[in-house]
Amino acid sequence: MRSFMGRDILSLKEFERQEFFRVFEIAERLEPIARNRKNSDLLKDKTLVTAFYQPSTRTRLAHEAAMHRLGGHVTGFSDAKMTRAGDFYQESIKDTVKMLEFYGDVIVMRHFQQGAPHEAAKWSSVPIINGGDGWGEHPTQILTDLYTVLREKGRIDGLKWLAVGDMRMRTMHSLGYALSQFDCPITFVAPPEMSLLPEYKAELNQLSVNFREADHVEKAIADADVILVEPVVQPDYTKSRDERAGKDVGMTPANYKITRELLATKAKSDAILLHSLPRMDEIPPDVDITKWSRYWQEAFNGVVMRMALLALVLGAVE
Repeated sequence: MRSFMGRDILSLKEFERQEFFRVFEIAERLEPIARNRKNSDLLKDKTLVTAFYQPSTRTRLAHEAAMHRLGGHVTGFSDAKMTRAGDFYQESIKDTVKMLEFYGDVIVMRHFQQGAPHEAAKWSSVPIINGGDGWGEHPTQILTDLYTVLREKGRIDGLKWLAVGDMRMRTMHSLGYALSQFDCPITFVAPPEMSLLPEYKAELNQLSVNFREADHVEKAIADADVILVEPVVQPDYTKSRDERAGKDVGMTPANYKITRELLATKAKSDAILLHSLPRMDEIPPDVDITKWSRYWQEAFNGVVMRMALLALVLGAVE
């Protein structure tokens, strides 16, 4: 297994099976720090730089919280408009990253341009973590989801997944790549205009992912052990900011909603429901307190997973 020290976390296509379990092992080891709301000194001499060219609540703050929990420091920006990359100069990724690498020891980047973190990694002497790149990937989110499943179900192999939402999304791409390393059949449910792209299907077939597609959640939910939902009402991830309000783009059709009634009448009693958030109306609030929901645990695990990744890439654990 390759060392994580100094390594970029850009794509889950690069992860081997044992590397997933190594990250999960470190996450479980560090989890009590976050669970007990304590801080350690594991990364007391390190600084995280956040470079967020798109809005973020969980990804940015989870990385920052993780760094604080490990005793490290944080600097960076959460709005590219406040930097030279987002004003008159439109500073290039290369020039920006060549500066940021002097300000810290690891950079987490979210960008509206697919492949931007990969471009940053070409020029950076410190590790780059992909916090979401356009319609590309979101590796730290899916690592979080897999860790949540492992903690809740005690295993990953042998579980049947149902993924509902916009299949062009970066989370869905990372999910497919990740499940290539596990024995997990997956059913994708999406509107026709948001279905799996032909090139992505070809990749999944090449990676021997066991997948199928359905057109309604009711046709697939009964077999699912893990239900992962994303909105079908989406912003345009190729923009730095989508100024439309949710009320301007319609609401979720019934085919792609997970309601309390649907769960009670169709889902397995021990299935778990994940959502990376934010949500529109695809999961109504009355689902939050049901036995199926795990998205708040998922949010907590987002801090734990980022703690594990930061500790690994900065060499605090090996």
